[in-house]
Amino acid sequence: MSETSGSGGRGEIWIEKYRPSALAEVAGQDDITERLRSYVAQDDLPHLLFSGPAGVGKTTSAMAIAREIYGDDWRDNFLELNASDERGIDVVRDRIKNFARTSFGGYDYRVIFLDEADALTSDAQSALRRTMEQFANNTRFILSCNYSNQIIDPIQSRCAVFRFGPLPETAVAEYVEQIAGEEGIEITDDGVDALVYAADGDMRKAINGLQAAATTGETVDEEAVYAITAAARPEEIETMVQHAIGGDFTAARAKLDDLLTDWGLGGGDVIDQLHRSAWSFELDDQATVRLLERVGETDYRITQGANERLQLEALLASLALGDAGE
Repeated sequence: MSETSGSGGRGEIWIEKYRPSALAEVAGQDDITERLRSYVAQDDLPHLLFSGPAGVGKTTSAMAIAREIYGDDWRDNFLELNASDERGIDVVRDRIKNFARTSFGGYDYRVIFLDEADALTSDAQSALRRTMEQFANNTRFILSCNYSNQIIDPIQSRCAVFRFGPLPETAVAEYVEQIAGEEGIEITDDGVDALVYAADGDMRKAINGLQAAATTGETVDEEAVYAITAAARPEEIETMVQHAIGGDFTAARAKLDDLLTDWGLGGGDVIDQLHRSAWSFELDDQATVRLLERVGETDYRITQGANERLQLEALLASLALGDAGE
């Protein structure tokens, strides 16, 4: 648990307050953290590339490495940059080179952490590759990205690649309950389940949801969680689909309107929950595959700028006409 953890402190941002300070405390990525700890223990850290979805421990692991190598001096020997904010080649030529060139005492190398590295332009990545070669003796790079295929091959070949997966539900639930205990919050079992469902493997989303729900009352329960997260109860989604599959397009459309208007979901949120819940509907495998095909088509059209309500209604209409069972 974080070095600043403890009860109270509701004015703090919990994702920072409870950010693990050691690799052993990172939740749900045991195989990865074990390998990283061996690098630190042997004082043999290579360049690293972390890839995976948001909220699964990439940034936390990078910071924990720096803490374990440098102790109290970690901030002086760790440079964090966000490539999505500084996309151009100047960030590579200027800030990274200046940091890599500056003198430091007592350590063999310093660490540069480049978050969202897949947002760097091709020119910037090429410059980064050259910089990694030029300062290999006294600098280690840790790159973080959502999609490793957006990183050029010459950089990937210079790094040890670690692929972070979505966090297991048990890991998210345990951490949420631990934070609730630290903060003196009463949380029900269905509240934990709702946070785990809404987070979908993203610890940051789960912690933010817990903090927001804790401000609404004395007890964090399912109702409080769904009131503040961009998610509807799974049964709401299932009811909508079952109406459509049963041929009752009017009822399905009314339920969709509730989700978009009363629940405040966006079209992408509805698509995400449809995708996650598809296999829980009472459909045979062929019908489920057909449903997923329709969901994929709708998602593509929405991301290309089509009207999300119109596309979702078209999806429900196709189910009502029996297309999902063809």
